[in-house]
Amino acid sequence: MTVTPLRAIALNCTLKPSPAESSTQDLTDIVLDSLKQHGASNSTVRVVDFDIRPGVEADMGDGDQWPQVRQQILDSDILVFATPTWVGHLSSVAQRVIERLDAEISKTDDEGRALLAGKVAVVVVTGNEDGAHAIIADVFQALNDVGFTIPSQGGVYWNGEAMHSTDFKDLDQTPEKVLTTAQTVALNAAHLARALREAPYPAP
Repeated sequence: MTVTPLRAIALNCTLKPSPAESSTQDLTDIVLDSLKQHGASNSTVRVVDFDIRPGVEADMGDGDQWPQVRQQILDSDILVFATPTWVGHLSSVAQRVIERLDAEISKTDDEGRALLAGKVAVVVVTGNEDGAHAIIADVFQALNDVGFTIPSQGGVYWNGEAMHSTDFKDLDQTPEKVLTTAQTVALNAAHLARALREAPYPAP
């Protein structure tokens, strides 16, 4: 049986510029490695490494680098949206990405469908404080608003012990539950992306 090749893009919304270690990247890599097993090539954008201007347009001009990130999203079947938890919320970088994606609400394909309607999105959250469930819920809603489709069990997170300094990257091994959840996220994302390829949403 021929497996339709897929492409995934991960947006790591850590506050740490490259080449700093990132717990969010470590958990994202587990999802990406699992996606590879399901025929999805992938790449990662560490958003903070780019000059992403504030705004809600696809191109804010004046050196704005969002258009090149946006093109990678448009060229992909699956978006892995990854953010750390800060003061119980998604990172400021992640919020800016959502604000820039707002421009896609008004954009359609040649048949009048939302431009992002054929794409799947999943969410990765890390942090040593509470907030992951609320972050995933907020990001799911935002991504769905702009056109992405969310698969069953489309989020994975790791929370360390509250008020302690252990990060995901400091663990000797990935907890079994986190690993199996990440694998399920990848499996369901790949399945849904192929289903949408074969049976796109109807034109309005």
